[in-house]
Amino acid sequence: MSHKPMERPTMKQNVLRTVLAAMLAIAPMTSFAEPPNTIKAIGIENEYADVISQVGGKYVQVQSIETDPNTDPHTFEASPRVARQIAAAALIVINGVGYDEWASKIISATSRPKRRVINVQKLLGLPDDTANPHLWYDPKTMPAVARAIADDLSALDPAEATYFHTEAQKFIASLEPWDEAIAAFKARHDETPIAVTEPVADYMLQAMGFDILTPFSLQKAIMDGTDPSPQDVTFQNSLFADKKVEVFAYNQQVTDALTKSFLDNSKKAGIPVVGVYETMPMPGYHYQSWMLAEVAALQKAVTDKTSTETLVKGH
Repeated sequence: MSHKPMERPTMKQNVLRTVLAAMLAIAPMTSFAEPPNTIKAIGIENEYADVISQVGGKYVQVQSIETDPNTDPHTFEASPRVARQIAAAALIVINGVGYDEWASKIISATSRPKRRVINVQKLLGLPDDTANPHLWYDPKTMPAVARAIADDLSALDPAEATYFHTEAQKFIASLEPWDEAIAAFKARHDETPIAVTEPVADYMLQAMGFDILTPFSLQKAIMDGTDPSPQDVTFQNSLFADKKVEVFAYNQQVTDALTKSFLDNSKKAGIPVVGVYETMPMPGYHYQSWMLAEVAALQKAVTDKTSTETLVKGH
């Protein structure tokens, strides 16, 4: 699957639109359609919203903002409607590391008594200059997020604290098949060479033992929407032409002429492709099944030389 090249907005446009959204966010709020006393919650990225829903169950009404697997989350721009939704929420989970800075600005521009905000970057104790913002691919991330969600929901609704903490533990236990699949792959295929377009799944790939040969400078340039150096592009193409990698992990959400050329070159060389995503593919996936499906696709690529360019059906 490929997409048309995306035009990235200028910094000035982003600032102006964010300020506009923040101003409108303090206008009268539209109500959520939910039973009384249900906690209004938002996960800025839909993978975080999914975890809130699993931990909070019937006691939360959850919305996610960044949900479209065909758009670039790095260039998301908030609308007045989104700003109002954020301003109305009692619990918000944001990624941090500059990935969803627009949401932080809206949160700061609006006040709400007892609002709880989980910044995943800060929760994990990561510095602002963390190079890879795609924290949800790190197996250590979501257990910490689930515990924090349970704590904050309990503060908002103390009567259901036992329920929230029980559901958080159930969620953490449900990640065991993913952890086991990662460990099993590493035991059999440690140091398998792989190429990527950008560092979307790098945390998971590193946990699986992959040797990522694509220069990080090229990954970062593509992630930031800047032009990589000609030397990096030449090196990346040599990975395919000389068959120095066994798999190509291709970000399905940020594509342009350059990434498409990498995809074409990998196919010409007979190197299997695995699509990775920045937001959870929908419908049909939960966070656990999404991560497990990515590991399974990488396993098939290495052992069967089979491509899984898109995840089309959840479990």
